[in-house]
Amino acid sequence: MQRRTLIHRSLATGTLLLTGTLASLPAMAQGQWPTGKPITYLVPFAPGGNTDTLARVIAQPLGAALGTPVVIDNKGGAGGSVGSAIAARAPADGYLILGGTISSHAINVSLYPKLDYDPIKSFAPVAMLGSGPLVLVVPSSSPYKTLNDVLAASKAKPGGLSSASAGTGTSPHMALEFLAYQSGVKFTHVPYKGSGPAVQDVVSGQVDMMFDTTLIVGPHIQSGKLRPIAVTSAKRLESLPDVPTVAESGQKGFEVGSWQAVFAPAHTPKPVVDRLHSEIMKIIATPEVQARLKSFGMLPSSMSPAELGEFQKAEVAKWAQVVKSAGIKVD
Repeated sequence: MQRRTLIHRSLATGTLLLTGTLASLPAMAQGQWPTGKPITYLVPFAPGGNTDTLARVIAQPLGAALGTPVVIDNKGGAGGSVGSAIAARAPADGYLILGGTISSHAINVSLYPKLDYDPIKSFAPVAMLGSGPLVLVVPSSSPYKTLNDVLAASKAKPGGLSSASAGTGTSPHMALEFLAYQSGVKFTHVPYKGSGPAVQDVVSGQVDMMFDTTLIVGPHIQSGKLRPIAVTSAKRLESLPDVPTVAESGQKGFEVGSWQAVFAPAHTPKPVVDRLHSEIMKIIATPEVQARLKSFGMLPSSMSPAELGEFQKAEVAKWAQVVKSAGIKVD
């Protein structure tokens, strides 16, 4: 009888403990992903670009770490704005993350007269993946060998030198506008539908110059078809140690990086954000992913979510000034 009473008491105590545990599950489970419900990694650009490629590098190991599939969903359009607007309206439950960029989360808010999301208020920063500095290049047949040569020639030419880009509002275009804003020298922007045709016209000499990532212009520099003039990073690149930075070349404070980050919808619980950040940073730290990032011309980052948020605010303010000065608007 005494043993039976003890069993009943133990069962009752266990039931009370279980009830208490279940009652606290909503708070505890916020940082966990039950197996079976996939996470959507929304890429606001078409397949094949840097944002899409990075998402595919991260998705499989992230899914393995969280115990649930991570599915890529491409929703391209308007420089990342279409997909970002969709992500902004998604439930803040940890089952959707977004590949955000300098375009979608810093520049577009100043470019587009009506944006269906706020790049800061609509999202919770999760992780900075890295930043890809740009390289200013000219054809190998060009007489320009330094940034001062480029600025002097552009100042002397009506309308300025022509500069190609992958499209209006892209980071190569905005790097050009930032250079114009800071130096006071005008250029003629020549937008293309992608970096491929843009770089070909620079190689052939039809366009005077362009900014783009080492992923795009690197092979042409190695082949001798393009001459690097300056890099937009704060420090010289390991891959181009003899090429000065734009800041070194006389434009102090000039720095542009085509950055890639991960965001979640606003109000996503902090335990969810922290877990996502932790797992993504572990993936980014692996030698394989470090090598992949560097092959894209990207410098890996270790920013915390809070640091990413502050960095993003500074980027929004910076590009607002540049866009206003250049008078750029996209319908």
